Amino acid sequence: MPKSRNIPWLGYWLGLALMVCFALPAFAQEVSAPSDAAEPEQSGPAYATLADLLENEASRQRLIEELRALAKTTTAGERALPGEAPSAEAVAEQAPSDQSPEQVSLARRLAELTSSVAGDIGSQFKALAIALGGLFAPQVDVSPGIDSAAVMAAAINLGLVIIATFAVFFILRRLGHPLFSRISRWSQASEGRSALLRLIGAVAVAALIDVLIVALAYIGGNLIATFAIGDNGSLSTQASLFLNAFLIIELVKAAIRMLFSSHYEGLRLVPIATDEAKHWNRWLATLTGFVGYGMLVLVPIINFNLSPALGQGAGLIIMLLAFIYATLMVLKNRTKVRAALEAKAEQATMSPSRVALRLLGKVWHLLAIVYFLVVLLVSIARPEDALPSVAAATLQTLIIAGLGLLLSGVLTQLIGRRITLSDDLRRKLPKLEARLNAYIPTFLKIIRAIILIAVTMLILNAWGVFDLAAWYATDAGRGTVSKLTDVIIILVVACALWIALASLIEHRLNPETGSGEPTARAKTLLSLFRNALAIALITMTAMIVLAEIGINIGPLIAGAGVIGLAIGFGAQKLVQDIITGVFIQVENAMNTGDVVTVGGVTGTAERLSIRSVGIRDLAGTYHIVPFSSVDTVSNYMREFGNHVGEYGIAYRESIDDAIAQLELAFEDLKSSEEHGHKLLAPLTVAGVIALADSSVNIRVVIKTTPGDQWGVGRAYNRLVKLRFDAAGIEIPFPHTTLYFGEDKNGGAPPANIRLVEERRQAVDTREADDASGDAAPPVYQVSDPSHRKPDSDDIDDPQDR
Repeated sequence: MPKSRNIPWLGYWLGLALMVCFALPAFAQEVSAPSDAAEPEQSGPAYATLADLLENEASRQRLIEELRALAKTTTAGERALPGEAPSAEAVAEQAPSDQSPEQVSLARRLAELTSSVAGDIGSQFKALAIALGGLFAPQVDVSPGIDSAAVMAAAINLGLVIIATFAVFFILRRLGHPLFSRISRWSQASEGRSALLRLIGAVAVAALIDVLIVALAYIGGNLIATFAIGDNGSLSTQASLFLNAFLIIELVKAAIRMLFSSHYEGLRLVPIATDEAKHWNRWLATLTGFVGYGMLVLVPIINFNLSPALGQGAGLIIMLLAFIYATLMVLKNRTKVRAALEAKAEQATMSPSRVALRLLGKVWHLLAIVYFLVVLLVSIARPEDALPSVAAATLQTLIIAGLGLLLSGVLTQLIGRRITLSDDLRRKLPKLEARLNAYIPTFLKIIRAIILIAVTMLILNAWGVFDLAAWYATDAGRGTVSKLTDVIIILVVACALWIALASLIEHRLNPETGSGEPTARAKTLLSLFRNALAIALITMTAMIVLAEIGINIGPLIAGAGVIGLAIGFGAQKLVQDIITGVFIQVENAMNTGDVVTVGGVTGTAERLSIRSVGIRDLAGTYHIVPFSSVDTVSNYMREFGNHVGEYGIAYRESIDDAIAQLELAFEDLKSSEEHGHKLLAPLTVAGVIALADSSVNIRVVIKTTPGDQWGVGRAYNRLVKLRFDAAGIEIPFPHTTLYFGEDKNGGAPPANIRLVEERRQAVDTREADDASGDAAPPVYQVSDPSHRKPDSDDIDDPQDR
């Protein structure tokens, strides 16, 4: 067995040896002392004097005044509780000057506290020295002799009780080993998100078994001490002290084993290596056994059988040694624990957890040393109830912190776990899963923060720093808890209402649901209703929460009304935009995807809000048109559309033949797979609508599905051109007639036209010159001989210039 594993047993046996050594004379005195002591004689004259004093009015009043003065002096001279500075009134009364309680500084009170603690330490050591001196100094009075046989019998009996109790305990632990191993393997068999829950369940079951083993060992020790050792049927005081201490200490060790199980990895709540778990388990068990058996067994025996001062001194020495040992171990493992916490912080997924772990890694050793120092100060200032109060506060802290960490760990697992809905539900409500994964983790984070605050308040209450029950009994405490609960309920109801209504709107907008593809008007109105619902819910929830926490929302509502009135006067265009937009939506004037003409802009409505409409024209330009500038809305997408076509033919063509060709072109269009299904009615021929300058215009109307009139029109124009070409019908195009005028006799003067053409010879000559490098200007010849040589008509008269 390694040397380090002998440390706990060495501490136990040293404590036992000290207990036996100090208890030897006490056992002898107990055995040799007479069974019945003489009752003190009652003083008859003292009762008579007291009766005479109370019978006299003046003396009775004087006695009352003296008793009250004595009570005030006792109250002023009281010391503060451990860890608490003396009151300002007590310090002010001790001051030689006329200093009022309000003028006593905090530094002065801390100085008084330090002086008081130092005085307690000195007085206890002085009392210990006196008690030891009196114990070993020769006595003048003759006391009864020490019965060595009784002393030896009592020591042997106590030793047998200790050995028997630990033997029963170790046998039970050995019998429970297979069960612990099986539970540990079951805990380690799980992976993923359920591993933490399985670990918690396994540790809880193992803890129940461990507690049962300790209880059986305690019962077995009591039975052995009562019926097998010493006087049959009686339990000695020393054995009872040890057994009670055994029960308490082993229960504390069982709690330590829940955190740092050294033999069963699957039953270890703290995720550390086996060697580290053995180290911390051994250290905490040693410290617990040394302090527990020393304060619960050794000190009570010394107090009862030897001297209270000697017992207080022994308790002080035990606590000082424990404080030094614990502080050295904390400082020794400071960097190791800090590195482990920082590594854990790097693995954390949420920033608050990372910050908290890093901060804990930097200050954990200071917190531990402060805890041990507080325990030491309490044992010095209140030695009579130091260990019970500290043990109760520590046990409450461990239970509260353990439950808090357990709940926080479960919530952290739930926060990191993504909610997955069924395929059918995701198809019907595509955004519900995203909303649940956004709202529920946020709500769980709030609950985790509330748990952290509650754990902190309960721990402070356990150590007496904060009286939680008294605070809750006040109006402020009850009001705070009630308001916090109401606010959480309001927020939960508001979020649930928003999720339900938003999911219902999405269900209506989803084309895959039973209602089918929604209309454009339904999409627009439901989208606007969803936005308005969000604004209304946020506003109402904020108002209710403010009213619940005690803020008067009347001035806020009045201020909002005044601001709204000012905005109404200063932003009339905005108000007009909104009112016009509301009526446009109610009247279903247009929806997203419609081709409209609004405010002189024609295009597709891509975005429609309560204040404006966004239109994309044919060139791709995006226009935002406020509703205040809209006088007329022209919607090309209502029920049906018409292609109105006008086709011109030459004057020499037959109108009936042209109409027949137009009808044939419509038949071709109707038989088309691309456009035939878009036609809603037969071709309508309006007839000749105009006798234009160079054409006879014929109008036709084709009724189509809404939005398809432009595509149908383009296809029909192509077919008309093909039909006219095949029938030889001329589609007139612009002609230009030159008029040169006429003389008085009606004859037209000859047109002076020059025809210029380039002779091929000139071209050949130029190409030859280019090849030889001697370029010559091109030569042009005219076909009209009169133009080859200019005459007098071609020369301007200088006088005409």
